Amino acid sequence: MKHLLKKSLTAAISVAALAAPMAEAGYTETKYPIVLVHGIAGFDSVAGIVGYFHTIPYNLKRSGATVHVASVSAFESSEVRGAQLANQIVPWANAQGGKVNLMGHSQGAPTSRVALTLKPNKIASITSIDGVNKGSKVADVIRGVIPASGAIEGGAAALANAFGTIVNWLSGANNQQNAINALWTLTTPGTNELNETHGWGVDTNNYCGSGSENVTVNGNPVKLYSWSGKSSFTNVLDILDPAQAVLGLAFVGQDVSTSDGLVDICSSKMGKVIGTHYDMNHMDAVNHTLGIRSLWHDPVSQYRAQANRLKNNGL
Repeated sequence: MKHLLKKSLTAAISVAALAAPMAEAGYTETKYPIVLVHGIAGFDSVAGIVGYFHTIPYNLKRSGATVHVASVSAFESSEVRGAQLANQIVPWANAQGGKVNLMGHSQGAPTSRVALTLKPNKIASITSIDGVNKGSKVADVIRGVIPASGAIEGGAAALANAFGTIVNWLSGANNQQNAINALWTLTTPGTNELNETHGWGVDTNNYCGSGSENVTVNGNPVKLYSWSGKSSFTNVLDILDPAQAVLGLAFVGQDVSTSDGLVDICSSKMGKVIGTHYDMNHMDAVNHTLGIRSLWHDPVSQYRAQANRLKNNGL
């Protein structure tokens, strides 16, 4: 009896071990390719080694997804970046099903909404990740502190543009840079202006409203989703966390716990809100720095779950 029980237990463990990878196979296999869209100061990858979306493309691909990482200007308006993105997605869409699923982080979210206006027949869904959908108080503060058209603004813009040029060189891109345009487009007034034309899924009447999950753009149905973090400091070992905690002070007077350090949770809402309660800051949302994050939330698993959600919706 003991021998039989031992054999049965061994068999059960073996079946479970085989079932796990079988269940995972195809988990992220969406109908349309996934395109990851970086935020301000972003890139696709540096020298093909460090990706903006750290390990996320691999973790989507390993269960069946086709993944592309867009390369748009590190510093530019969302309108310019959106036009760049719209051109990039056409061949990717045409190669698989005719459409793409966009996942945009930070400024990548409004960038994706601009692309939707320009190429609605090529986009099946947009997912906003800690997206600047109603402006950033941090951008408001910076714009308020730096005098317009002065020497300080010119110097700061020159440094940012130079950084963008270095990003171009390291990533093999050739995108134009305009830091002043980038700053304006992320302020509350700049984003409100953008949303007059490209406000898909954004509730422009209620600051903390979430907008519609389903929109139709020129006869094309599109699904819209969003999620965001609520913590500015999540891991003492992360070299980016102190800076995000300081930037998060821009939200004092609201509730500092409701921002990710750069974007507050109300501003991040777009379409169907999957959640705004996650213990992650702005850079945790793309699994940086190099995977150092909160112990209580895994951003990579969230991207995988979203891909599975898209798959189950026929996207």
